[in-house]
Amino acid sequence: MSEVLVHVTRGNYIESRHHGDLAVVDRDGKLLYAVGDPYRFTFWRSAAKPFQMAPFVEGGGIEHFQIEPHELALMTSSHGGEAKHVATLRGILHKIGCTEEQLDCGIAPPMHSKTAAEILRGGDRYEAVHNPCSGKHAAMLALGKLLHLPMENYLHPHHPIQQIMLDTVAQCCHMKPEDMAVAIDGCGVPVFGMDISKMALAYARFSKPEGYFSQKRITALRTILAAMTNNPFYVAGTDRLDTALMEATRGRIVAKLGAEAVYSVGIVNQGIGICLKIDDGAYRAIGPVIIEVLKRLDLITEEELKKLEDYWKPKLKNHRQEIIGELQPVFAFQRQSS
Repeated sequence: MSEVLVHVTRGNYIESRHHGDLAVVDRDGKLLYAVGDPYRFTFWRSAAKPFQMAPFVEGGGIEHFQIEPHELALMTSSHGGEAKHVATLRGILHKIGCTEEQLDCGIAPPMHSKTAAEILRGGDRYEAVHNPCSGKHAAMLALGKLLHLPMENYLHPHHPIQQIMLDTVAQCCHMKPEDMAVAIDGCGVPVFGMDISKMALAYARFSKPEGYFSQKRITALRTILAAMTNNPFYVAGTDRLDTALMEATRGRIVAKLGAEAVYSVGIVNQGIGICLKIDDGAYRAIGPVIIEVLKRLDLITEEELKKLEDYWKPKLKNHRQEIIGELQPVFAFQRQSS
């Protein structure tokens, strides 16, 4: 059962609470630490994106289309729709010979609120390129081009592109495709459901893939990992936890947000994976929990913690910019017996 993870205070009083569940596992799938139910079911949402890129990299897509590391990072992203994100996305589409009209992710405002406001002030409209999942959709089009697959209805669950990605994600989670729940994501493509310990396992192996996959997949996962950790701005963007974590730790941690407040972390070269699900889908609760876990496990330094303090215990301000409360991580954290 989910536990209280975060208190939202006003003055000296608790005004709101966020519940959730968390699993920390090693590469063998051994549960190391847990809060709440480490086997609770949810959908992985965008935190699955790095694994969805594996078939493209394994198939030689980087070489074939001359994809740069920051472009590969954008393919894994839930980007903020900032100018650099959009320019990079358009560069990818040009390289693969596709148009913006072929992106079937739908139109969405940029996740970066300042950029969203600037677009409206300028009299422009939001476009598919501003959709945070447009990088993944460009990658799906690129995979179709690479493998000479039909491009129509590429987001349909039975399309070869989606079946390839389903098989890959299942393998990375040490599951059978038929045992994985499939529904439809916010951007129209299939989304994968499983228990959060399986998501943590995938990130444990992503962070140190040797010994669990073929050499081709090991190389592909290492390439994707390096692209994300060396180009964290393109994974998320300004004022985003994913980017801040990877920047502060200089790539020692890989992190990826999923919608409805699912969050996955891998400790690079240590083979430790973490997955968090906030019950009510509130993104504001993620930073306090994830950073507190990293702190308690001695996975970040005091210097790094200082850089991340605004995400760890964010202050709440009123309209007069007065501090009136904060978010506080409050969960009990116990090591699992061997």
